[in-house]
Amino acid sequence: MSWFFTNLVSAFLLPPLNLLLVAALGLWLWHKRPFIARVLLTTSTVFLWLFSTPFFAEALLQGLEGEPYVTDTKKPLADAIVVLGGGTYFHAPEYGGDTVAAATLERLRFAAKLQRETGKPILVTGGAPLGNSTSEAAQMKLVLEQEFHVPVRWAEGASDNTLESARLSRQVLNQDGITRIYLVTHAWHMARAVQSFQRAGFQVVPAPTAYTTRYRTGFLAFVPNANALHDSRIFMHELIGMLWYRLKSRY
Repeated sequence: MSWFFTNLVSAFLLPPLNLLLVAALGLWLWHKRPFIARVLLTTSTVFLWLFSTPFFAEALLQGLEGEPYVTDTKKPLADAIVVLGGGTYFHAPEYGGDTVAAATLERLRFAAKLQRETGKPILVTGGAPLGNSTSEAAQMKLVLEQEFHVPVRWAEGASDNTLESARLSRQVLNQDGITRIYLVTHAWHMARAVQSFQRAGFQVVPAPTAYTTRYRTGFLAFVPNANALHDSRIFMHELIGMLWYRLKSRY
């Protein structure tokens, strides 16, 4: 399934479009089925409010992340560090071209820390699903080596999603006989990433970063905003992704 088609289908399953479609159906049924119409409109409004509320959205992500996992670097638990791409900052004027997105930079920062503490070699993985000339892996390698001064041994730049990253990373690391890896990605993405890499044949030591935290819970935590809606979208994307992977594994 292509990157474009996958994301097109996702747009219909995730907020806000899924809730807008429910509301549109309610409006269409307003005169034909007024009771059903009211139920649909009420449902879409309530869920849009909940998904846009920071307290609720953050609780969803924290449930997905589970208890914080602190990577033990005092003893060797793996033989390599695999860092998953998290998007591209396209045509960055201050950098003169494409470079890593903010989410990718968060992962690279932690990977650099992990490499300095363990001394294990790094593999960066991420392709160019939109067809841009520079893969995420190439961007990540450049940032790690030039800005964090951390060497990158392998760069896998052909994958378009997490499943492909796992499969192609296995092909690369197989050549060096490596099956035990530290896996670096966002805490909310870790469950699906571990599922993918274990399925590819890796022994995975989770190395999550960028947990969902809050300084304190105040009144604003219950005031809807766009950032919270984005967090809820991430949660639903991960949930649907894990269900889809499990379904695929059965056939």
